[in-house]
Amino acid sequence: MDDALALLDGARAEAEAAVAAAADVDALDVVERKWLGKNSPATAVNEAIKTFSADDRPRAGQAVGAYRSAVGEAAGARREALTAAAAATRGPGIDLTLGGHARPRGHLHLVTQIRRELEDIFIGLGYRVAEGPEVEDDWHNFEALNIPPAHPARSMQDTIYVDLGAAEQMMLRTHTSPVQIRTMESQEPPIYVVAPGRTYRNETLDARHSPAFHQMECLAVDRGLTMADLFGTIEAFARRLFDDESVRTRFRSDFFPYTEPSAELAVSCVFCGGDGCRVCSHTGWIELGGCGMVDPQVLAGVGIDPEEWQGFAFGFGLERIAMIRYGINEIRTFFDNDVRFLEQY
Repeated sequence: MDDALALLDGARAEAEAAVAAAADVDALDVVERKWLGKNSPATAVNEAIKTFSADDRPRAGQAVGAYRSAVGEAAGARREALTAAAAATRGPGIDLTLGGHARPRGHLHLVTQIRRELEDIFIGLGYRVAEGPEVEDDWHNFEALNIPPAHPARSMQDTIYVDLGAAEQMMLRTHTSPVQIRTMESQEPPIYVVAPGRTYRNETLDARHSPAFHQMECLAVDRGLTMADLFGTIEAFARRLFDDESVRTRFRSDFFPYTEPSAELAVSCVFCGGDGCRVCSHTGWIELGGCGMVDPQVLAGVGIDPEEWQGFAFGFGLERIAMIRYGINEIRTFFDNDVRFLEQY
């Protein structure tokens, strides 16, 4: 029994030294398993107690308890010290009760929102969305639309020409009408499409004009189409756009090279109900764009028989729609990338 007690005394000194030498919590775990675990000296002596005499057993049990208490207390104190040192190295802890930082969320640009809303309206009316290249050739941008080289309308549209080394003259499209030509060239009637996209003019940037802006044009080609169909489509579109069944439409004779007859499209002011206000310049009407029946010569130019098929088309600027709806005075605000403006929508 005396040998067992001597073993415990020596093991205790070694265990306390090992605890003090532990460099981190992981090393301390290893020390505790060695000196306090199932293979520790205390466990060995505890199992041998049953071989001791009745008088020696109590003293041996007390020695085992004293060993475990001393080594356990030393390990506990060392663990606290190591944990505190590690926390000091990491710096201040995270207060989970503090509120978090709001992560800014992005959203679609206002023009994109308007475009998608209009696309949904026309899809609901049975149209599909068509797109085309922004760099166009002279045929699709001008000649196929009844705008030959000497036509005065070419001087009205200050075109941005680009040099791509091609044999034919290339330009940034001045409208989305070329998409209509490409659609009629590649698809047999009946045709019902809308063509949204970016367009370009050689204009000075000011409150109402921009060298780059967005348009959406509508084209329908079918048997028996008339101006009445055009007017009905525009009226249905306008009421959906402004969410107002009382919106009225007005058509006044106008001229466009690729439609005949042609008309200027306006809607009753949604802000004053047609009584006259600052937005509509006190006229009671807001101009949206142009419209008309597709010129038979345009249909014939793309291989569609104008005696069998008729068509109508109309178009408008997306920025203008947004300016009318939200009372925005300057087109420049759409392109300034001012987050204070953009996050309002």
